[in-house]
This record gives sequence, C-alpha cells and structure tokens, in this order.
Amino acid sequence: MLTRRSFLSTVGAGLVLAPNLFAAETAPSQRKRLAVVTTEWRYKSHAWHMAERFLVGYPIDGRWHRPPLDVVSAYVDQKPEGDLSVKRSKEFGFPIYPTIAETLRCGGDKLAVDAVLIIGEHGNYPKSEFEQTKYPRYEFFKQVTDVFRQDGRAVPVFNDKHLSWKWEWAKEMVEISRELKFPFTAGSSLPVTWRMPAIDMPYGAEVEELLGVSIGSIDSYDFHALEVIQCMAERRRGGETGVVSMQALRGDAVWKAMAAGNWAGGGWDPKLFEACLSRSQTLAQPESFSHRYPTPAQIREWVKEPVAYRYEYADGVKATMLMMNGLIGDFTFAARLKGEAEPLSTLFYLPPNPNVTYSASLMSKAEETFLTGKSPYPIERTLLTTGLVEAGVRSLGTGQKRLETPHLAIRYQAPRESTFARS
Repeated sequence: MLTRRSFLSTVGAGLVLAPNLFAAETAPSQRKRLAVVTTEWRYKSHAWHMAERFLVGYPIDGRWHRPPLDVVSAYVDQKPEGDLSVKRSKEFGFPIYPTIAETLRCGGDKLAVDAVLIIGEHGNYPKSEFEQTKYPRYEFFKQVTDVFRQDGRAVPVFNDKHLSWKWEWAKEMVEISRELKFPFTAGSSLPVTWRMPAIDMPYGAEVEELLGVSIGSIDSYDFHALEVIQCMAERRRGGETGVVSMQALRGDAVWKAMAAGNWAGGGWDPKLFEACLSRSQTLAQPESFSHRYPTPAQIREWVKEPVAYRYEYADGVKATMLMMNGLIGDFTFAARLKGEAEPLSTLFYLPPNPNVTYSASLMSKAEETFLTGKSPYPIERTLLTTGLVEAGVRSLGTGQKRLETPHLAIRYQAPRESTFARS
C-alpha cells in the first residue's frame, strides 16, 4: 500500500520540510508569533502573496496546510488606493503599528515575536541612477536588527527577493545576521516552485555553460531569472566559487550577440537557447499557427527590448540570462554538461493568479526557517544573485561595458537534497 510516508521517500527529499509543518493542529501554547514588515499590502502585492499565507494557510502535498504561526503585528510603510492591510487587520485581529520597533515589541517594551517576515517589494520609491527602485529592504532590516540588539534577543528573519539595491548594504545584512546569530533566509519563489520536468542539476556535475530565458524587466524579474540559473549552478562540481565578470546588453547588441552563435564570439550556445524555448509553454506564434519554432526575424520582430546578462564564474563556467518579453511568458533553463550530447533543461512553472501556489512554496521555506531555526538553503545564494543584479544594471548604465566583479568572490556549498516542489 502506498502511504504518504512511502510516497515522500519515493519522490525524494525535495518535498520534505520540517516534520511539524505537517501537524494537523498545534496547541495555542505552541504557536509562534509572527511580525510582518512590508512596503504595502494590496491585491497582487507581495504581502498579498506571502503574508496572507500565514493568515489563511496554503496548499502543499495535496492538503491545506495551516502554519502554526499567528500574525500578531504588522508595519505597512505605504497605504495606496486598494490597501488591504486595514481590512486584514480587522478580519484577523492583529494591530498595525506606526513603527517597526513597536511592531516587533507589539506595543510593549521588549521583543514580543518569534519571527519576522520582511517584504520590501512594490510601492512608490525613488530610482537610482541605474534604474533600480530603492526599496527599503535594508532600512527595514536595520530597524529590525536594532530591536534585536537593544533587547538582547534575535529571532529568525525571512527577506523577500534580493537583499538590497545597494551591494554594500546587502553584504552588511548577511554580516549582521552572522554577528547576531539568527537564521536568515531570503530570495525568490522560482528556485522552490514546480519544474517541468521535475529535475535538478545532478549534484557534482561538470558544467560548461548555463542559459536562462525569461520575461520581465531589470531590477525586478532579472533577479528571478538569475536565481533560476544560480539554484542550478550552485550544485556543480566543486560548489559555488563566485563570479568574476558581468556584461549586460540591451537592444541591437543582444541581436548581434545571438548571431555570434557561441560564447567566445560574444553570444551563447544556440542549442541551449533552443532547449529553453522548447520547454516554454508560452512560446509566441504567428496568428493561426501553433508550435512553430520562431525564426530569428520573428524573434527580433516580437521582442522589442531584449536584455542579456553574460557573466563568468571563477571556475570558468559561462552563463547568460535573457529577458525576452514578447517571445515567451515564463522562465526556462538549460545547461551544457561535460560529456553530454544533449542539454539538461526544464521549465520553472508559475501557476497564474490568483492561485499563485509558487509563493506558497516560498513561504513554506520561510515557515521552515521560523520553526526550525535553520535556513533550508544558503543565504549566500541570494547575496550572490543580489550582486549579479547590481552588476547587471550597472553594466547597462555604463555603456554596456564588461565589468570585473571581484566583490562577488562568494563561496558556498549548496545542500545535496533538492528543495523545489514536486507534488
């Protein structure tokens, strides 16, 4: 008889979360207290995607899971038209405080929560000279950790997406988490969502070249696409050793790179590009056509402003991230492995709104951090991809020059067990 236990052992460790995540009920005395710190809370904002998982639960492994955490306080930096925070506060009985310190102390004198969820995405904030939105993730984090310092106690923290628009601040955030010795998890939903097919980079594989094709814009979806590549790259032979250079291209420069036909000529492996497009479920087609592979002319016609990030790892592995709005509407990945005739490739699947269960997959990792006191994957992944985003937009903003990136000499070992969703 196929039991739930035998099923999980069959499909592998990628599904296994902390055992208490699957408890049917948790006694009130055992429930943990969660503070939410966010830029804004409206329909389809990241607070809607993520904080509400801890209010109403989420589907996982074929059942509706209700986390053993209670949202007991919130800080909301901006309340635009369509704000939901006040409504959710009344419905679920948690107060919204005017400062982050009061939020963590629940209006008292000492830290009064067991975990903090920081969501610094969406809202009206200024731009940097390199087109980055200056989301106050660092400022939120610093105010949270100031309370930790003052009150002599630190609790687990999850930070949505990349750490900061500024490299020095991102690095400092990781350093502070180590200094104060609290679990710190961050990142994108892409590495933990479903994959089609459900494969991972073979642990210890000898990788030669990596390619990701995606949608979106710089300083936003580029982070998602880079995490797609990095969650696969980090499993290669020798582990992660860092990135030594970055060159970002835009517009006609991307088409010239594509025509080059290989990395050495300034482009990428066309076989990897074909593998990525062949995994897409949203590949563009001429009117009345279905499943025709696009010609170079069609690709140039449909994609109005292509962007490419070409970067090189310290161990010689080459990688390219392509954003091609108009060609596909999803995230795909391919890799050339030494000695393999065909690329390894997959689609990182994102279900549509409103049932965006990929954010449930991400919040299961936040929940695991909150409950176990351990991060399911290294914070160094997000630190490195944060640095890649900054290097990419900086290259675009300085004439698409190739930039040396000695500051991205980040070394770490990825967990052997896969952490993406499989059921």
